[in-house]
This record gives sequence, structure tokens and C-alpha cells, in this order.
Amino acid sequence: MVTIPVQFTYFTGLRRNIFDNVHLIGSWDQNGYYSDQWNSVPMQQIIAEDNCPSFTAIVEFDVSQIGYQFRWGVVLDSPQGRDLWGIPTEIGDRNSGDRYRSFILHPSDNSQPQQERYYLTHCRRLGAQKYYLPGQSVPALKFAVWAPHARSVEVVFGNSDNGYIADDGFGIDARLGPFPMFRTEEGIWQTDLTTSPELMDFTKFDHKPYMFRIVKDDGQIAYRTDLYSRCQIGKGNIDPKGQHYLDKYTELDGTKSCSVVIDPDTVTKHFQEASFPELKFIPQEAFWQDEFNVDRPVPKRVEDLVIYELHLGALGYGKNRPGNFQDAMELLPYWVELGVNAIELLPLSEFRDKVNWGYETSHYFALEYSAGGRDQLKYFVRECHRNGIAVILDVVYNHYNPDGERAEWTYDSNAPERNIYYWYEGKASDYADLSGGYLDNWSTGYAPRFHEEMVRKLFISSAAALIEEFHIDGFRVDQTTSIHLYNVLHADGRSVEDANIFGAKFLREWTRTMKLIQPNVVLIAEDHSDWDKVTESTDVGGLGFDATWYANFYHHLIGDTRLGTDYAKLIPTAGYGSDEPLAMDRFAGALAWTGHKKVVYHESHDEAGNSYYEDGGRKIYSRRTIASAVNGAPLTGEIRRFAEARCRFAFGMAMLSAGTPMFLMGEEIGAQKPYRYQNFSDNKEDLLGEKATNGAKLFKFYHDLIRFRYAHSGLRSHNIDIVHVHNVNRVIAFRRWDESEELLIVASLNNHPFTREYVIKNDRIGDHQWHEIFNSDSIIYGGSDIGNFGETMTSINGYIHLEIPANGFVVFQKIE
Repeated sequence: MVTIPVQFTYFTGLRRNIFDNVHLIGSWDQNGYYSDQWNSVPMQQIIAEDNCPSFTAIVEFDVSQIGYQFRWGVVLDSPQGRDLWGIPTEIGDRNSGDRYRSFILHPSDNSQPQQERYYLTHCRRLGAQKYYLPGQSVPALKFAVWAPHARSVEVVFGNSDNGYIADDGFGIDARLGPFPMFRTEEGIWQTDLTTSPELMDFTKFDHKPYMFRIVKDDGQIAYRTDLYSRCQIGKGNIDPKGQHYLDKYTELDGTKSCSVVIDPDTVTKHFQEASFPELKFIPQEAFWQDEFNVDRPVPKRVEDLVIYELHLGALGYGKNRPGNFQDAMELLPYWVELGVNAIELLPLSEFRDKVNWGYETSHYFALEYSAGGRDQLKYFVRECHRNGIAVILDVVYNHYNPDGERAEWTYDSNAPERNIYYWYEGKASDYADLSGGYLDNWSTGYAPRFHEEMVRKLFISSAAALIEEFHIDGFRVDQTTSIHLYNVLHADGRSVEDANIFGAKFLREWTRTMKLIQPNVVLIAEDHSDWDKVTESTDVGGLGFDATWYANFYHHLIGDTRLGTDYAKLIPTAGYGSDEPLAMDRFAGALAWTGHKKVVYHESHDEAGNSYYEDGGRKIYSRRTIASAVNGAPLTGEIRRFAEARCRFAFGMAMLSAGTPMFLMGEEIGAQKPYRYQNFSDNKEDLLGEKATNGAKLFKFYHDLIRFRYAHSGLRSHNIDIVHVHNVNRVIAFRRWDESEELLIVASLNNHPFTREYVIKNDRIGDHQWHEIFNSDSIIYGGSDIGNFGETMTSINGYIHLEIPANGFVVFQKIE
């Protein structure tokens, strides 16, 4: 029988050996003929040229099958479970969620098998990567870049002093290269050791700055950064705009600077060195070997988290620069004392300028150098883990840095429909304005090309690298609604449903991949669609997230943003000081919904930042909670006491809800300065100073309530039941429980306390005894000590008589 061999290879791109019992599955029978009954073949594990575990198998097909289309995939065991489908990528059909690879059998030249490959990640496929050859003790260096429309591509090197190459080539170091690159599959260009033997030794190029010199399809020469770069040398805010640049790299905007060759398998021996490149490195295995403390386990379930939202750039009080990892390391004892067990960092992948919130990503593998760079993030994560704190990182996939020149924008072609990283609908000739075919999605840039697998793999692989190389515990994906719902044509605002469909396909592929390689990774979506499928399993068509941000909770509780006029706005309305009714019923609806896999917060960077609403023609900007609680009145004397009481109410509702609680940095000490995108660096809060003075009692309250949540499993369940709402009295009561305990929370925003005469009636309270176990009005928190301290209350026929403090809450535990 004449056969044609086909070699199938499943590349992981991951150094960890996490897959086992890997089998190739395909639409052929054991004799090499097409079959609807798929056949299984064990795959052999190999170490590929990227030094990562991969799996391969050869299947002999009958020659009569030439021209047939076959489908295939991989079944494997992973940390997530046994017999899992190892292809997270859906086919490119808008109407199908099927996941398989396909190929057409070609005639054989009898020299090499036909090659069919699947790359789970591109972590070690593209960029400047170590390349391992048989018999070589020192790895070589291989460059690879996706540029499907380019006429030619070369690697050129810059110098470490200024780190920039101008549009006319000024700044190129002629002593190194240039090295030609050759086009291979899928429009990927890569170097070849036969024509560039100088690349045989990776170590000679370690930490050298470089760029790709691309001849575009129209003949224009462009210098492009490596989008798989693990480091961008710039750490300042200067954009030379293609002109000659002679200043230091430290002043250069990293999004425009040279990329840097980095060894991802080493870590700097010291947290900080005065020189670049650093001089002393250790293997990553040695760095991570003492990562955990058995006495302080890192939480794994999203329900167990208390999340502290941290903007690194807003640290560094008293220092005339953006905050960095050095500031964060110095504050770790503060957060340990506070008691949070998760820190969510605003985006840290390379972004424009050095004073930025971080939501303008240009390079997804590179860590913002002005914040301290990749190795300092590893030090921070390791220290957090030693203290039982998980690290969650914000990532942004709904748009790129709006100024994408030298990054994603027109990477290898100036034709809009060939702008490979951006979705463009139709042809440029369809529009009077060439920008008309791009997509808007309520973000600050055009939508990415989610129908393109190479674009999706950039996002997926960068997240996989953050798990593998940095040990990140979870992600919060920015504005997922922009990816799967908000896509509209720039020309006329028409909805582009294909973009929404492929955006959802991308999100499913992303969550599947993350869970396949790290089942315990926490995946949170900032999603405002109220679409149940966001947190449903991908197996049933869901997007696969563990939880979503719940903005409605904030809008009803605080609501001093533009949406606030449509919501309860409890805290600012109470802050006027009157005794008018509050819309407690509206808030109750939001509170009841927190049990649906929500992350709840009374303040976040968005809400404290640039949101606003209009009142009488004036823009009323959002404020910190303590300022909102008294509508901006001076925080002195009794006014501060009322403000802190309402702050305790706000934090209590989040902490005692059925969602996962989160709060913005500084809330715990009563931060009151404006937190704005454009001037946050001028309004840094003195966290340590306020903790020791004005914010001491509020910090104590946060500290105690956080530990109270940890101590009561009923508060970490999804069970919640609203049993009493009274708008005139400004009172709400609700139950929380699991199989081991039941709690009753009674809260009031009334400016006056209620005596024992306050009656709550609900049959679900039943006939029980209740013991008060927490009171926000305790004198140790600055309260008036009004409540039911140490007493046991009895409910009869659903009636219970209580004492409720003003602007506060009490928690009872059912004791029988």
C-alpha cells in the first residue's frame, strides 16, 4: 500500500510539563482512509526547539486520500482534569463553536512528512527567543515576527544609551547585523542560522535593543517594535516621532523605543541594580523555590477574596515621580496588617507615557519599565505570595494604545483593510473617509481584529506568559462588553454583529486556555451587559469567567457618576443631611443580585476617577466615598464623624453582600483627594500618615470587618435573602447563610438611631435566638456604641425587635 505520512505536532510554548496522556484524534480510520468515526493515536512527548514540552505523532494516509479534507484535535490530561479537549480555538465560522484543526492531504515528495501543527500559545514562537539545537550546550537566538503583507523583513540593532532608531535608520548599531528574515507559514518571518551564524550564541545578544526593519507591501520602509518583546527599553515620555534622538533611553517613551532581547528563564538576583542591563541573574527555578508560606496560604476561590484595587502609579507619596514597585514593596506590611488577601493591579503591560492609568497597552509581553519592569513584578508577586496575598492583573484587549505607531498600527501595510491588528469592515474604497471601516466599541481606540487567530494568540499568549513566568493568580479583563457587544462601524455607528460574535469567540478561547494551563486562575470580567453567559461554562456556550464586576451595586450605593441620576445614590443623598426617604428598595434589588457571581465595590478607579453627571449645566465629577458621604463639606468635627459612619455603611454593604468585595486603594483611611486620570500624580495620598492620624479608626474598622468576613463562611456563600426594606426609615435587612451558619444583617442610613422598638417582620426569620456579633457603631471605630451589645435577641413568628445605630449596621448570628 502506498501511503503519505503526515506529522502532527502540538506545541505548548510553556516550560512547565503540565500535560500527560496526550492523544491525537482525527477523522480517519486505522488504515488511513477518511472516516466520520474519529481514530485515536497516542502522541510522543518531545522537547521542541523552544525547550518546551510538545507532542507529536505520525499517521500514514492512503495515497487515494489526496485532496481530502481531514479534521483533527488533541485529547489530554491537564491540571484541569482528564480527557480534556486540547484545542481551545474555535473554527472561523460565525455560526459554529466547533473546535478542531483541518488540513487537505497533499501529494508527498517522499522526503519529509506533511507537517500539521497547532500552537497552544505563541509564548516561545514569536519574538526574540532562545532556540535549542541538538548537541549545542548554549542556546541560539531566533527572531520571528508576523508580517503577512511585508515584502521583506530584517532585524536591526540599536544602542543601549538612547534606545531609539529614527525613520531614516539613524541609531542603528552597524556592528550587529542587520540579519535577514525569511517568510514561512502564516506570514511569519524568521531568522535562519545558516545565513546568520552570528545568532548561534544567545548570550551575545542578551539585553541588546533591536527593531524590525519592514518593507511594506507598497515599498515603504518602516521600523517596527517587536509586539512579543518582553522589554521595551524606554521608561520616560518623549516620542521623537521618527526624528533623530540623542538623549538617554530613560527619557524615551517605551511604546516607541527599541525592544530588548530578554532571557525569560532568569530573574535578576537583586530587586534593583543601578545599571542597565543588570549584571547578576539567577535561574527562575531558584528564584521561585521559596515562594509560599504554609502558614499563609494564597486563596484560590474567587468567593474567598477581599480585593484591594491598586494603582501602582498613585503610590510614592511625597516623591516627584509616578509610584513604582519599590513603593509597593515598602507598603506590603501595611496591606498585610489591613488584611486583604488579593491585590488587583491596574494594567502594567507597556503603556504610553509614564504617568498613566495603564489602559493604553502597546506591548502585551513587556512590563512597564517606568514602574520597575518585569523582574520587579516577580519580586512583588513572590512577596505577596509569602504573605498569603493573591495578585490579580488588569489586562486590556478591547483596544490598543491609541497612538500605535511603531506598535500595532499599519504594521506591514498602509492599506486600511490590511492593517493586520485592527478590524476593518469591507474595503477602503467603500468609504469617503478611510477611517470609516474601523470599529468603535466605547473604548478609546479602534477594535482589534478578533477574527484573526494571530491577533487572538497575541492576547492569549501574553496572559499565559504572565501565569507561567510571573505566577500571576488572576486577571480582570477590561470592558469585555466592548469585545462582544458594543462593536459599531466608525462610519455610521451601525452594529457589526460579526465583530461581536468573533469577540465572544476570542473570550471563550482565552478563558479555555487559561483554565487549561492553570485551573485555579481567577478570571474576572468588567462586563456591563447583565448577560448570564459571561459567567457560564464555555462547555454550554458561556464565556467562562468566574465573576463579573457589578457596577449597578456601586451606582445604587454611591452613584455620584453620570449614571447616578437613574439610581438610588444612597450615600450622597444621605450626605445632604436631611431626613427624606431613601430608595432602599432600589438598592435592595442590586444587593440581592450580588449572589450571581459578582465582584462588588463601593469605589473603583473608574468611579472615583473621571465619571460625572450634569446638574444645571454643571459637570459634577465623581468623588471619593468620604467626600461623597457629606457632599464635599469640610471633613472636620461632627461632619467627619457622619462621613466616616456612612463610609462604614458603604464598605459593610460590600463586605456583607453575596459578591466578592473589592475597594480602591485609600478608602481604608478615608482618602479624599480627587483621583483623576489627568492629575492623579499630583494628588497622592499619604496612606501611612493617615493610618496613624485621621484615618486610624476607619482603618481599624476595615481591618476588623475583613477578618470578620474570613471568619464566617456564610458570608462567602452566594446565598442572600432580603427580609426587610423601608425607604422612609432608611432601613434594610437581609440574611446570609451556608450549611454551617446563618447571619442577619440590619443596616440603616437614618441620621437617628432606632431604639428597641424597631420591629422587623418576615416569616423567613422564623422562631430563633440571635446574638449580635458585629456593630459598625462601636466606639473603637468612632461610633456611638448604640446597638445590642452582648445581648441575645429572640424572633417569634418572624418578629424581631432591635436597636439600630444611625448610619450603621449590626450583624446577628443565629444561635438556635
